[in-house]
Amino acid sequence: MGLIIRSSAIHAAGCYTTTPIAKGRRVAEYTGPRLTKDEADVLYETSPLTYLFGLGDGSVVIDGHCMAMFINHSCDPNCETSEEDGRVWINSIKAIPAGSEITYDYCLYDGGDDEAKCNCGAHNCRGSMYSPEEQRKRRAPEGKTARASRKKRGNRIARMRG
Repeated sequence: MGLIIRSSAIHAAGCYTTTPIAKGRRVAEYTGPRLTKDEADVLYETSPLTYLFGLGDGSVVIDGHCMAMFINHSCDPNCETSEEDGRVWINSIKAIPAGSEITYDYCLYDGGDDEAKCNCGAHNCRGSMYSPEEQRKRRAPEGKTARASRKKRGNRIARMRG
């Protein structure tokens, strides 16, 4: 399978396939140095753009230096992420025609006051790159907590995405 980076209507640059991808295939791996969340906070304190992906409970992040860092968010994605033995894979959840942009739902969290507005343009767009659970948590009155997610499809750290 071939992947290329080019301009995207969703956000700046995006990752596109040059060949058809069948449902259930590994499309890319999210790779890069691993940092603690605290190290990433210090390293990127003044940076407007980073590509961090939270592992497990989010205390460790991958500082994306790979093709997968250009995969944009969509509320109607053609891929989802999975974490296996500390590695993050982007897997197709439907057949993807050649020339299509690769997307997954970021399910953002830890964004401070950032609204993380979504630009995916999908018919079912929720208007935010935050996960539905994180959105409920942000709307909940002080002291209330959101229910846990039944399925994580991604978990980028919001304040780090430009």
